[in-house]
Amino acid sequence: MRALNKDPLVWGRYVAVAGAYAACYELTRNFSFSHWMLPAGLRLACLLLVPRRFWPALAVGETLPVAEMAALHAHAFGVLWACLVSIPTIGLCMPAVMWIRRHADLRRADGQINMNMIMVATLACALIGGGASTFTLSIVQMGDGSPNPVVEVQDFLIYFLGQYLGALTLTPTIMAMRERMAALPGGIVTWQAVRSSPLARDTLLIVVPSLAILIFLASQVVEGTAALQSVRMAMAVPVILLTWRHGWHGSAVAGMLASIALASTSSFLTEPLMIQAQVVLSLVIFTSLLFGVRVARRIAASHPVVLKGACREPSQR
Repeated sequence: MRALNKDPLVWGRYVAVAGAYAACYELTRNFSFSHWMLPAGLRLACLLLVPRRFWPALAVGETLPVAEMAALHAHAFGVLWACLVSIPTIGLCMPAVMWIRRHADLRRADGQINMNMIMVATLACALIGGGASTFTLSIVQMGDGSPNPVVEVQDFLIYFLGQYLGALTLTPTIMAMRERMAALPGGIVTWQAVRSSPLARDTLLIVVPSLAILIFLASQVVEGTAALQSVRMAMAVPVILLTWRHGWHGSAVAGMLASIALASTSSFLTEPLMIQAQVVLSLVIFTSLLFGVRVARRIAASHPVVLKGACREPSQR
């Protein structure tokens, strides 16, 4: 073991994992807001797919951008806040995911994805992340002398929703793309494979145009009206349609695109109607993913194809 730890190639892998995760974390964070946190999806997907021996590297990778942000805002929100917010949320989620993985496998005995386990892990990490964000908000000390923020139950619900919907946006899509890539010859994505994919075809011909039309309609109606809310609710329809046609893979891809489309209609932070629409969409995605596993079984039974490597589970050592 000591000889292994001295191997520069081994340490190079840890550095590469930490650097790649830090870059992806920073990218997803730049497209997030309080009730739509995409890093939560990246975080959970890595905990489910990356072997446990690389988890310390993930923690370091998340600490780097978080600590930088904390240092830049320490004068505004207090040194105690900066110190606590620098603790990576992925480190808090690791024990919960580890416990869940000990009691449930990522895949069932028939090779199908264990969506129940993924949804439990999503809920657990959202609770942990929401609780951590609420706690750090409660210790803020405003440096300009203005009143410190008053933490309410609504703040926790907003943070929890952000973590939950962010995880539903990214994690299932990453899992689905990994499974589909494993089914390709050599695990290599080619233009021919994409062009011949029914899921890619329906995504480009059904989901993308319909969501684009709904985004346009949302930009034409008055903010805060029932018409805008109806348009937002309609964004869940493509999720249901692709679930029926492609199982949970369709739920994952359409859910991600619908979540992005819904977020693009937000006019200001913590908009009440937007939060209501996100709650509805998260419930639709959650239900579609669970139901989509059954649809996937039906599709697999009617089109028996051997998916080489699709049922393999990454080593967690």
